[in-house]
Amino acid sequence: MIRQKVTPFLWFDNQAEEAARFYVSLFPDSAVTGVTPGPRGAPLVVEFRLAGVRFLALNGGSHYQLTEAFSLSIDCETQAEIDDLWEKLLAGGGSPSRCGWLKDRFGLSWQVVPVVLPKLVSDPDPARAGRAMQAMMGMVKLDIRALQDAADGK
Repeated sequence: MIRQKVTPFLWFDNQAEEAARFYVSLFPDSAVTGVTPGPRGAPLVVEFRLAGVRFLALNGGSHYQLTEAFSLSIDCETQAEIDDLWEKLLAGGGSPSRCGWLKDRFGLSWQVVPVVLPKLVSDPDPARAGRAMQAMMGMVKLDIRALQDAADGK
């Protein structure tokens, strides 16, 4: 694997390997690529590739927690893809938020976003863009058809 100049590094209490294995199950071109044991033999650092992007995860203890200040955004082509990833990421104790955001059972925040959203909310017609933005702000899981209908004034 080609080494990236910048690599996201995630801090977990003690479930870095479990989280990495879960994440790589969700996306093509993903794999756990290395596990470095700590002094007691348990995994300390887990290296994984997620949709072609290299990540590192640390079992660093409970001193720091993941927050919504860092999230991973997923570009989804279809509503079926949104629905599938939404359910999988919430499984086992995740929690939905607003505007397409959720937190998975490991505490990592995700944005599950249709690829059409940036186009809708930046439409050259300010009324159209505003209606799409207003619709998005009222949603939990994003709904492509409802966003398009709102932009169209339906």
